[in-house]
Amino acid sequence: MRISVVIPVYNEEKYLDQCLKSIFSQTIQPYEVIVVDNNSSDSSIDIAKKYKVKIVKESKQGITHARNKGFELAKGDIIARTDADCIVEPNWLEKIKEDFRLNPDMLGIAGVTAYYDLPFPKYNMLLSFIFIKIVSVFFGSTVFIGGNMIITKKAWEMVKKDVTLDDSQVHEDIDISSHLGKYGRVLFDPHLLIIMSARRIKSNPQSFFIEYPIRLLKTILRKH
Repeated sequence: MRISVVIPVYNEEKYLDQCLKSIFSQTIQPYEVIVVDNNSSDSSIDIAKKYKVKIVKESKQGITHARNKGFELAKGDIIARTDADCIVEPNWLEKIKEDFRLNPDMLGIAGVTAYYDLPFPKYNMLLSFIFIKIVSVFFGSTVFIGGNMIITKKAWEMVKKDVTLDDSQVHEDIDISSHLGKYGRVLFDPHLLIIMSARRIKSNPQSFFIEYPIRLLKTILRKH
């Protein structure tokens, strides 16, 4: 069972090193780590070059394009996507393998997230848990949170022609979840944890509390 880790990157010099350090400090090592450079103009790629990663370029701007490029090039049986501002738990990859060993028919795994730079991380992890549970009800299948998205390569081949390319209108992680639900099940593992920066909430609260719910509604309406 080979795991490819995919990380979309756009000007992430402040966060990328700690992300890669956490991936290469795992209890088991990934088959490959793919860093998708989405037109970075800072030192992100110089940082990536310090690690044993495959660096690829995606010139079309947007996390969906970068994600798709990484997923297409992944050679592993399982694709584990995280974000450059995330830190994965030391047993993240080991837990992914164990989940698939116990649930071999699953198309993917959805884990939870917590913000390391907000107060009460256990509380905001609980909010992540509640969010996944509630939104999953609308789709009839488990939904992903982008920074902790695990999908089999086989499942990606099933849905790649259906997923949206416009992440300004819908949530790319929830969109892919909705398509996967047509073909099988996604496991929700509340113990599969990553921690991430709350920088987007802090820098633009309006985007998180107003625009984010609007895009969520559009994603739900697109599904139905």
